[in-house]
Amino acid sequence: MDTKKTILIVDDSEFVRSYHSYILEQALFHVITAVDGSDGLEKLFTNTCDLVLTDINMSHMDGYEFIRRVRADPKYSSVPIIIVSTESESKDKMKGFLAGANLYIVKPSSPEMMVENVRMVMNMLRGDEED
Repeated sequence: MDTKKTILIVDDSEFVRSYHSYILEQALFHVITAVDGSDGLEKLFTNTCDLVLTDINMSHMDGYEFIRRVRADPKYSSVPIIIVSTESESKDKMKGFLAGANLYIVKPSSPEMMVENVRMVMNMLRGDEED
């Protein structure tokens, strides 16, 4: 990778934010974190992010509403979004895709799978040929 891609992690768990940050920083991504959907929107709107990882169950603004608001803004509507959640039922996944998520990962996910999924979604949606 020529330049570091920036990933926004939106999760109310400090442990999860730290864990995902560590994994992605080891894979040479730049990471920004947010504690909930409201904070996520503020961070997204004030930084250039290449991809967003978001949880669903958060206070103040859940992941579904966060995704809907991102998709409603033409400037950010094409930013790739991956949901990373413990919710594993089909209805939760469908709700995530209907809100506008590009991928839904059920926690826990191996570090290798997390990095691979992030790269795959970035490449598919951004048309990158190298990695």
